[in-house]
Amino acid sequence: MTLSFGISSLPGDDNTEALLDGLAEQGHTHLELAFTKGFPWKPSQCESFGALASGRGLALSVHAPYFAMLTIAEPDRYQKTRAAVEHSMKLAASLGASIVVVHPGHDKDRTSDQLLATATEALRSIEPKVVELGVSLGLETTGTTNAFGTLGDIALLAAEFPWVRPVVDWAHVHATTDGRLVDLEAVRSVYSFLFDQFPAWKLQPLHTHYSHNAFGPGGEIKHVAYGQGSNPVEPVVTAAVEFDVDLTMVSESRDDVSHHAVWTDVVKALRAAVVDETGARPLGSGAVAFPNPLMVVSEAGNYRATRLRRPLRITNPDKPFFADGYTKGDLIQYYASIAPQLLPHLQDRAIVMARFPDGADGDFFYEKQAPTHKPDWMPVAPIHSEVRGGAIEFCTAPDRPSLMWFANMGCIEIHPWLSRVQSIGFPDFAIFDLDPAEGASWEQVVDTALHIKVALDSLGLRGYPKTSGATGLHIYVPLDPVHEYGRVRRFVETVGRLMEAADPSNVTMEWDIPKRTGKVFIDHNQNVGGKTIASVYAVRPFPGAPVSTPLSWDEVGTLTPDLFTISTIWDRVAEVGDLFAPVLSGGQTLDEAETALGLGASS
Repeated sequence: MTLSFGISSLPGDDNTEALLDGLAEQGHTHLELAFTKGFPWKPSQCESFGALASGRGLALSVHAPYFAMLTIAEPDRYQKTRAAVEHSMKLAASLGASIVVVHPGHDKDRTSDQLLATATEALRSIEPKVVELGVSLGLETTGTTNAFGTLGDIALLAAEFPWVRPVVDWAHVHATTDGRLVDLEAVRSVYSFLFDQFPAWKLQPLHTHYSHNAFGPGGEIKHVAYGQGSNPVEPVVTAAVEFDVDLTMVSESRDDVSHHAVWTDVVKALRAAVVDETGARPLGSGAVAFPNPLMVVSEAGNYRATRLRRPLRITNPDKPFFADGYTKGDLIQYYASIAPQLLPHLQDRAIVMARFPDGADGDFFYEKQAPTHKPDWMPVAPIHSEVRGGAIEFCTAPDRPSLMWFANMGCIEIHPWLSRVQSIGFPDFAIFDLDPAEGASWEQVVDTALHIKVALDSLGLRGYPKTSGATGLHIYVPLDPVHEYGRVRRFVETVGRLMEAADPSNVTMEWDIPKRTGKVFIDHNQNVGGKTIASVYAVRPFPGAPVSTPLSWDEVGTLTPDLFTISTIWDRVAEVGDLFAPVLSGGQTLDEAETALGLGASS
């Protein structure tokens, strides 16, 4: 568990650097810019401020204007309110901020279903304009009973939009529950609800606001100085440690004295709740500077992580797993550290494990059926198999401990299904797998990928490239889950045949392997139900422990797969975030593309 603490403020031109320096000197690592009354800064000013904050180790978030809401239905107002949400997210992108906080809105005597429908329509309308910004929209819990935005409301919206997350305002929850957040058990119940209603990756980190407030029967009345309210901060911190939640806490107090007092009590609570790591040692070998490294303690001949929400036995962490010295512990630690970026792409997907019990150079096998010794806390996805004549229970990856369990099983590569368990026959994306045969160069792979991009652009489709982690490229075309596998496969094959016809000296779809020599093979048969491909951010079993990494199209011709390994990917993730996040939102069908290609609608 890590905690990032900061304040909500809007610095003026005359105190910008002084404010940032002061926050850093106090040990704060976060600043939320209170754009609550409007947009005082232009994008260029945001870029400059973002650079100043980054240089001092301060992460940023943005609180959108109060008029930026999702439930306004009046025609003369809803365009303005949605545009304000969109503009806030664009300014956040200029700042390098990760999240924009928005109040969902008021009810105006409408039912919950009506409010949810309006908010959903609002998010759909702005999604195409913000989905590629790399910024999350944080919906803040309501502070009054006549407003939309309970954790249940937010969970329904977050379930549909991958880029939407909850923001817990502890003062608001305290007010709307009649002042019940007074002890550890009450706060635990909030965390329990969060883990019941939201995917674990949407809670890492969990963005929160904290202050003391006065409240009445209708909810919050006003913020008050720290010490004058009744909701203590210590249980919030203690429960976060217990639940292994990475917490961002923004003090919304109205005075510096209160900010300082909150921070003092947060530090005390962290020290009191610290996990006993007597006799602990690092999980990894020390060869890689992983973010948020875990410690393990010896236990009954094996090891146990000291700060993990789930019980997990770790075996042989020092076993060499890659030719250049990386260990099994390094592999486990990699998947623990990359979890925030990887877990969204595994949500609700059956996982096929590529297991290498003796490391990358040893024998391997694929395992579909969940082993009987899997942890009790890991959910499975039963999927009917015609071959077996019954269901195969696949493992799933809902949280960080599950990723660590896969790695502990010697699973170097993680292979998710292309479709989710709720729509198992309908993939969420089409995949162009570009595999250079013997004698083919990386330049040929790049040329083929760029030609496919031209084809996709002409068909009105967005595609997103990633390195395979070996020598090839994968191009994902996000789709709404409405087409059967056969139809998706036919589309990829049709485009592939066009590439082959246009550039026969460099591109092939020949199944006879010797006939592929010197060419790039487009494998359309990756788009088959039950057939899987190494996930984005998966490690590959080759020297250097390379990682399948998203690229922007501008980078396809300039970056090579060998640049991204379990050791080198961290600066990139910190700089660009998850370039594959837009794949999660779908938003496309093949209908118009099929018409343009002269294909019928049937599979």
